Amino acid sequence: MTELQFRGLKGEAIALSTDVLTALRPQLRGSLCLQDEAGYDEARTIWNAMIDRRPGAVVRCGGASDVMRAVRLARDNGLLVAVRGGGHNISGNAVCEGGLLIDLSPMRSVRVDPKKRTARVEPGVTLGEFDKEAQAFGLATPLGINSTTGVAGLTLGGGFGWLSRKFGFTVDNLISADVVTADGALVQASAAENPDLFWAMLRKAPPLPFLPAEVHGKEILVFAVCYAGEPANAEKALAPLRALGEPIADVIGVQPYAVWQTAFDPLLTPGAFNYWKSHNFTALSDGLLDTLVDYVGTLPTAECEIFIGQVGGASSRIGADATAYPHRDTNFVMNVHTRWRERGDEQTAIKWAREFFAATAPHATGGVYVNFMPDDETERVPGAYGSNYARLTALKAKYDPGNLFRLNQNVQPKT
Repeated sequence: MTELQFRGLKGEAIALSTDVLTALRPQLRGSLCLQDEAGYDEARTIWNAMIDRRPGAVVRCGGASDVMRAVRLARDNGLLVAVRGGGHNISGNAVCEGGLLIDLSPMRSVRVDPKKRTARVEPGVTLGEFDKEAQAFGLATPLGINSTTGVAGLTLGGGFGWLSRKFGFTVDNLISADVVTADGALVQASAAENPDLFWAMLRKAPPLPFLPAEVHGKEILVFAVCYAGEPANAEKALAPLRALGEPIADVIGVQPYAVWQTAFDPLLTPGAFNYWKSHNFTALSDGLLDTLVDYVGTLPTAECEIFIGQVGGASSRIGADATAYPHRDTNFVMNVHTRWRERGDEQTAIKWAREFFAATAPHATGGVYVNFMPDDETERVPGAYGSNYARLTALKAKYDPGNLFRLNQNVQPKT
């Protein structure tokens, strides 16, 4: 009998017999990948090139039973565990060093019921894959603004999209979810079944963007506009924006929704180094805009941008305690998107992002959209949930008292 070394929940070394892993392989619909085996590198490589971690093993799940078995393996052996959906999150928590990676990305089924106007989506599905199925029936739901984002992670982070001011956050449109709990059980969470768990899943908030950025060495301001309605009414709604001045280019026009969802894909291609900082605002004050203009003039690389998205509308018509995300009075969300290709630019880029973040903090609410948080902001987690944080810690103690699912913007179980 031989043993493999894994990392435990507290960072300790754990020896796991290869017999345990050998017994698991034939039980899986998907596959088990150890280092240097087929599928391992594909599973551990995610969108943000800053994240380069090597898990001890990867379970590439083919269905719910695989997820349950993988969770039980981690629980029974005290293994550090990461869960990957689309692998698009900035913090890189989709991958762990030395632990067990539960890879959901092979699960990519989308089933649309056009009569009920609902969709069942597996956890590896991307926005582009969902949109293609939904648009075949003339349907859409407020998801993200980048087609390569994973639907599951976006939703559990609250979810923003071009349709959010009209139809709310992604989580506001979630009906139910099949959930594998920390004890390896499969349960359904909805308003009628396990409603406390369902509430805890509805955690965060969304934007529609304008982007100060740099194109060919020149700073520009991009207004990204989406009107979800009749084209004739759109022209009237756009008139005040078009009256502001002469743009470099005006490419606004009628187009398929699924195509518009891919418009910003080139800004978020995989393989670059990324670091983000984020604030929520109730208003774009003159002081904030002055600071923004100053920092746009010092963007550290040509791929950096400052994203400000407008929320409100339907997403603000829900009570602060209706979902775990409480900041329903937020009108604007800013993402300081720092991006570079050369390792030598890392310190300069991160320093610029942190300084800009600090300079704009006096104008912010203190709340934050969790999907935009890097992994060095654990102190901001309570503020992300505000008055709902205490309830979340109690629910974490109920469903995951050992904090098995800790590789996230973590809510600690109440002790």
